[in-house]
Amino acid sequence: MANLKPPLPRALRPKPKGPSEDNGKAKPGRKEKLAQKGISTIDWIDERTALSGGARWVMFRKIPRGTNWFYTLGSASLFAFLSQAVTGVILAMYYDPSATRAYESVRYLTNEVFLGEFVRGMHKWGSTVMVILVFLHMGRTFFYGAYKYPRELNWVIGVVLLILTLFMSFTGYLLPFDQRSFWATTVGVAINGTGPLVGPYLNDFLRAGPEFGVTTLARFYALHMLVLPGAMAAMIGAHLYLVARLGTTAPPWLKADIPADSRKDGT
Repeated sequence: MANLKPPLPRALRPKPKGPSEDNGKAKPGRKEKLAQKGISTIDWIDERTALSGGARWVMFRKIPRGTNWFYTLGSASLFAFLSQAVTGVILAMYYDPSATRAYESVRYLTNEVFLGEFVRGMHKWGSTVMVILVFLHMGRTFFYGAYKYPRELNWVIGVVLLILTLFMSFTGYLLPFDQRSFWATTVGVAINGTGPLVGPYLNDFLRAGPEFGVTTLARFYALHMLVLPGAMAAMIGAHLYLVARLGTTAPPWLKADIPADSRKDGT
């Protein structure tokens, strides 16, 4: 018959080894394992694409003294553009750019589609917010003197982006194709026709013919969904490249730090 030893008291039982008692090495937790997998994935991608150098060049740069919340207007404008792009793609899935079905498709999207009214509201009011943000960003750039050498080209690109933003808002106003958008766009196109030299040609181009007809809606839809977003994306890419390359400027009321050895006669 086997000898059965009585169990040891609880106080005399050996304690289980903790993470710090396992040969002096702590076992990695769940968060550490996920972090290690993320690092390995990034290393795998970077080994094949060499993107880390470009990411560091874009993200890590010197920030001048006096940087404040007004410097975030550019990032806010970019976020507004991305929001308009995402909501615009969702709306395009239900919109029918025809003179007989445009209004009905907008009504169906607003009243019948799940969260359709919310997405349309984001797109509608987001366009107004984007115009305001772009104007504020341009105003900050002007009053801070960020349009001067060597950033003149970036200022020109910003002016082009402002014009494209206004044109984007104008072309999108017709798409619901109700009475208000129809007559407001008719007046806006007629105003463009009063411009010198190119006014009449621009008028015919926007109307897609000599008169405001069924092809005008298709022309505005193509401009709003294809031409203008592509042009804006290209301009934004060039704009961000120049910002990363040239950096940002300090407010004009802050004096630059001049090295002591470059001063003459103590001045």
